Amino acid sequence: MTVRALRGATQLDTDDAEHLLERTAELMTTVLDRNELTPDDVISIFLTATPDLRSAFPAVAVRRLGITDVPMMCAQEIAVSGALPRVVRLMAHVETTKPRSAMRHVYLHGTTVLRDDLADR
Repeated sequence: MTVRALRGATQLDTDDAEHLLERTAELMTTVLDRNELTPDDVISIFLTATPDLRSAFPAVAVRRLGITDVPMMCAQEIAVSGALPRVVRLMAHVETTKPRSAMRHVYLHGTTVLRDDLADR
């Protein structure tokens, strides 16, 4: 098994706790599904939110999915002028036999502009 990092992001319509939790859960589920992974394959998850998101911790959404024994950390993105607003990002470290080129990064709800080169369409 090899350790690989997966990236992803999603944009929210509004800073509402349930909306943030729903979009973050969707993001995490999609990352796992597209890469044919299970929660047991996940080593750690780093989640960030733009400064305009204050309603909930994104890690709560992942824990609600039953991923409770994986180290997670939430942080705030730096406030860059003109940056895409209301975005939750994640970087998950996973164990897999797949090569780096087979990893499918996930950009949902308008976030493909963040990494058009990585976005899986």
